[in-house]
Amino acid sequence: MRQNLSGNDLARQLVITSDFVIINIILLSYILKTPNFVPEYFHTATKITVVAANFAMAIGQYFFKTKIHYRKISFEEVSARVTKLVLTHVAAMVILLSFLSDKPTDFKFAFVYGASVYVILMFARFFERKLLKHVRQLGRNTRSVIMIGNDPALISLYDNMIGDPTTGYRVKGYYSDKIIPNSPQSLKHLGDINTLHYNMENNHDPSIDDAFCSLSHDENDEIARIMKFCDANLVRFYYIPRMFGNYRLSLKPEMMGDTLTYTNHLEPLSITTNKLTKRLFDVTVSIISCICMIPIIPIIAIIIKIQSPGPIFFKQERTGFAGKTFFCYKFRSMHVNKDADLEQATENDPRKFAFGNFMRKTNIDELPQFWNVLRGDMSIVGPRPHMLHHTEIYSELIDKYMVRHFCKPGITGWAQVTGFRGETKELWQMEERVERDIWYIEHWTFMLDIKIIYKTIKSVIIPDKHAY
Repeated sequence: MRQNLSGNDLARQLVITSDFVIINIILLSYILKTPNFVPEYFHTATKITVVAANFAMAIGQYFFKTKIHYRKISFEEVSARVTKLVLTHVAAMVILLSFLSDKPTDFKFAFVYGASVYVILMFARFFERKLLKHVRQLGRNTRSVIMIGNDPALISLYDNMIGDPTTGYRVKGYYSDKIIPNSPQSLKHLGDINTLHYNMENNHDPSIDDAFCSLSHDENDEIARIMKFCDANLVRFYYIPRMFGNYRLSLKPEMMGDTLTYTNHLEPLSITTNKLTKRLFDVTVSIISCICMIPIIPIIAIIIKIQSPGPIFFKQERTGFAGKTFFCYKFRSMHVNKDADLEQATENDPRKFAFGNFMRKTNIDELPQFWNVLRGDMSIVGPRPHMLHHTEIYSELIDKYMVRHFCKPGITGWAQVTGFRGETKELWQMEERVERDIWYIEHWTFMLDIKIIYKTIKSVIIPDKHAY
């Protein structure tokens, strides 16, 4: 166990060391290879410049040191961490050198140097992560795990652990008085709770690193006993919320004053700074988009009028933030019909006219929704707003359907760029869409919004086969 913990520490220290090596190589390369590009005092006070750069990197590492040794970490988290590290490093370096030199700061060099550091550090992170995963696949830097209880929630945890061997988890098995229903054969039953007690007191396995417990709260004395043993033997203890039928109680910690509470949904957009960041981005992009639309609206209007009599814009009541109703605007892509508020568009829908079909495939019909964004009814990225009829139906059929309304609906969303756009012919398709919408709400970051927008723009160039 101690080897596993020190292995993670060693991995982090090696990555931090490589960061310092990288910034020194980049800085000296600029000084030696492009003498006319770097500030003059870089040559006259090279040692001071290098010391300042390293001290600035130390400041960045203090606040944003690497997390790639974490067994579950996404590309977005790595990218955001490197971005913050580089920005802090460059800002600290510029400030330090401004005190050490009477020459003005060269912001052009600072920008180019920062971009170089970011690109190379990202390549380094990719290589380092690949290397660490390979080491874990070979059986090194692993963590040995036992599970306690017979709740089906442990099966889900087990599947996540063994589904990706590069996370480095090795599950020995589980202790429980009863067999976990429908458990995989590879998940070994190590014995009942009495066997666990005996092993804890007389035959403790020192290689165990983590214990995951999913006993009932009625067994609080038992849970406390296991936690006490784990603390005494440096085993990390985790409690897994139990499942209620097919519904998993996924609780997340949240402070209410000095009291620790748990909620089943924790939204980053409930934080004021995140909310302001998203709104500022929405307003800025929407103003630019609305201005750019002004010259093309007459052209689109003429084509719509030629191919289909009726209004240019389609206005429909949809369910928005907190379940409130709002009018969603689109360029009309179908002939005027009585089923517009009841039926989804299908692939060969006879209600569509030719140009309307083209607009739907390229998302042009959604452009007027930037006006909805400016009004505050919508965001650029978020769960797609559904017609009231569908909200009424699916809120009865899908348990967590209304959770998707904890944030503003979007012009595009995570579900749409991950294969769940268009008609939902079967209930499971809508369930998957709702799951992705909730995942977005619970995992929002500004970089995730940028990623979704990029994928949406890509789908305009290469039309999505589900876009109809």
